[in-house]
Amino acid sequence: MTTLAANAPGIALTPIPANPAAVRTRLLAIDALRGLVMLFMLVDHVRETFFLHLQVSDPVDANTTDPGLFFTRLLSTFCAPTFVALTGLSAWLYGQSRTKKEVSEFLLKRGLFLIFLELTVICLAWPTQTFEFPPARFWLQVIWAIGIAMVALSGLIYLPRKAQFGLGLAIVALHNLLDGIVLTPEDSGYAIWAVLHQRSVIDLGLGLTAKTTYPVLPWIGVIVLGYAAGPWFAKGSDPALRLKRLVWLGLGMIGAFVVIRYLNFYGDKPWFIAETPLRTVMSFLALTKYPPSLLFLLPTVGTGVLLLALFEKYQDSAALPHLAYLGGAPMFFYILHLYVLKGIYHVALALYGPVKGTVFGVDNLSTVWIWVALLVVPLYLPTRWFSGVKQRRKDIWWLKYL
Repeated sequence: MTTLAANAPGIALTPIPANPAAVRTRLLAIDALRGLVMLFMLVDHVRETFFLHLQVSDPVDANTTDPGLFFTRLLSTFCAPTFVALTGLSAWLYGQSRTKKEVSEFLLKRGLFLIFLELTVICLAWPTQTFEFPPARFWLQVIWAIGIAMVALSGLIYLPRKAQFGLGLAIVALHNLLDGIVLTPEDSGYAIWAVLHQRSVIDLGLGLTAKTTYPVLPWIGVIVLGYAAGPWFAKGSDPALRLKRLVWLGLGMIGAFVVIRYLNFYGDKPWFIAETPLRTVMSFLALTKYPPSLLFLLPTVGTGVLLLALFEKYQDSAALPHLAYLGGAPMFFYILHLYVLKGIYHVALALYGPVKGTVFGVDNLSTVWIWVALLVVPLYLPTRWFSGVKQRRKDIWWLKYL
């Protein structure tokens, strides 16, 4: 998930030497967008820590969920789609100065490393869980999904670019046709199907289970599309043309979402006319994330594409370098924020006890946002330091895995 800088295999023409300032702008925008979605993720994880007693369903129930909680949750839906697409794009940029074999090996090793992290360091990090290891249940979440997607991409990069686009589009657009296939633990292939497309629990034996929170098939489609879009960001590419493409792509995806969602025939659970206009809008925007439906991916990736264009166009913004520090060391930030939240939660639990049933929680959603504001700087400063270490110490090989 780190920024991986750049030259493309498979381009017949020799690239025009890039303007160094243009290269910085191009990569700064990618890191800044990654940093922004890390902040969105922080909001959601603070919510999950202190508002655990008011969990939301998937998709969020537009009839019963408080609007403030609904839209707070909605903000975080941009995180995983944008991040996975940028992972594919970054893999292509990484390959601009390397062979496909080198890129494939890196994706394979880093994907396996992410899977290992999910099952160990991250599995223990979730704020409300104890430090028991091995845990009774492994939660196979976003880092797991990105790891599996990277392993898949390590082989798919050998396909022609048109085939990559075709495969990625087919997976993203058509995987909802598979929703009717529901297997039980007694069925052959249940575990594989649970990993690919059906959110389920897998019995591992010895009293251990694994919850496939993030079925991976749609994420493989997203990462492949991100990789296939890489040549738009090649060295020497025209920034004006790239911006035009990004804007039209982003608007096209959001427009497609509005049309397909309005027709209410495919891509997610139907929306409905509610008692109030606000609840109707909430129903329209209540989309399935686990696994991500076509209609979930269209507006979230589309918005990410538009933000990427915006960040590249306004690269002189004072906020972008600070966001880029977060985006330059996302795994460090991810692990750090989980353990910080875990520490805060268990201190509060020890001091005040389980004030919300069996868990500690706060009464007002505004408290969640206050905690987000309080945590941004303490999390930013060490992440900025680590991002600088990564940039300076290219001789430390293992830093690129973080």
